[in-house]
Amino acid sequence: MFELGLLLVTNGINDKLDSLRFSKEITVALQRFTNADWGEMDPEDIEANNEALRTGERLFAAYKTSEGKIWIITEADRSATTILFPDEY
Repeated sequence: MFELGLLLVTNGINDKLDSLRFSKEITVALQRFTNADWGEMDPEDIEANNEALRTGERLFAAYKTSEGKIWIITEADRSATTILFPDEY
């Protein structure tokens, strides 16, 4: 649906990836993201992401995991996608 660019994870995410459960949750979240399933977002934010697919703006999604909420953000130029905890933004 769209290019992810370079896939990045923050230190906080990286520190938790040795948990098999969390690693699987990250994989599922990224699959959902690439399929334009924006996770736990308000309807206005979902519409903004759907519009961003058409206009080339930044994409942003939120998903619940066993380690807490994560965000996935793809830059407007599609050069990079970052997975992070909200407090790392």
